[in-house]
Amino acid sequence: MTAVSITQAPHHGSRRSGGLRLGAHMSIAGGLDKAPLRGQKVGCDTIQVFTKSNRQWHAKALTDREVEAFKANLAATGIGPVVAHDCYLINLAAPRRLVWRKSVSAFRVELERAERLGIPYLVTHPGSHGGTGEAEGIHRVAEALNVLHAALLGHRVQVLLEATAGQGTSLGYRFEHLAAILAEVERRDRVGICLDTCHVFAAGYDLRTREGYRNTWRDFAACLGLDRLKAIHLNDSKADLGSRVDRHEHIGKGRLGLTPFRRLVNDPHLRCLPMILETPKDNDFITADRRNLARLRRLLKANGQEVPHDRDPSRPHHPHLDPGGPLGG
Repeated sequence: MTAVSITQAPHHGSRRSGGLRLGAHMSIAGGLDKAPLRGQKVGCDTIQVFTKSNRQWHAKALTDREVEAFKANLAATGIGPVVAHDCYLINLAAPRRLVWRKSVSAFRVELERAERLGIPYLVTHPGSHGGTGEAEGIHRVAEALNVLHAALLGHRVQVLLEATAGQGTSLGYRFEHLAAILAEVERRDRVGICLDTCHVFAAGYDLRTREGYRNTWRDFAACLGLDRLKAIHLNDSKADLGSRVDRHEHIGKGRLGLTPFRRLVNDPHLRCLPMILETPKDNDFITADRRNLARLRRLLKANGQEVPHDRDPSRPHHPHLDPGGPLGG
């Protein structure tokens, strides 16, 4: 496939989100072009999508008409940047060579689809080592990325390795795992990081306290560098700190509470990043996503004062953000 330019250039912040790009994962039922329209209906500044079924290996090739309709609706709605997420079947750390090759082939298709659609980021979980050990799994992920980068020299899509909760033998629940993968990748400029609040909390990074929030970002910066972070998934957690269980909850309704999200949406170091919900849809994505987005926007500070928000009993009545952001003292 010939290389195409990435149409989703960096977006200025949304006025309704205080400069942030807040959004949610949108369904592609009925066609990819429907996703931006659904995002607009919900009130998204940015969206995440699957570019194909997330439960099947194969997909029909994209047609010119599908690509044009998707891009036209993005332009009409002003939504962006768009983030793609790959199929859940893909395991770039797979110990069985047959599964690994199948995963690499499927991930190549994901990259090609994102490139053609003009989507700048493709999120993937690092995968599961299947009991062969973290070091071997990490090597296989890096090998897969090196193979794909060599095969797709003209592509501009960045792969975003997602921090995980660490269920089973999954990699990525420590920032050191992601750093180790990057250390073996030859084209590190083509790889970024996506942080998921539910995942890192379940993995043991406590975002609820001032000290825990600061230490999490210091660890991230030390291992990966803040410039490597390209997107954030905003999800509360049904499971507790360090549980290694990945169960998303509505914002402020889980074990994390509102405190971490207030810090995140007001953190100047994170202002330019797309922040995307993957919270439950409750059989009505419009109501559920609107409610969660509204809750996040109420946490934003306006002209130095906090916008009224739902009371968070875990904080003092007048909470404030660390003046130095994630690396502040």
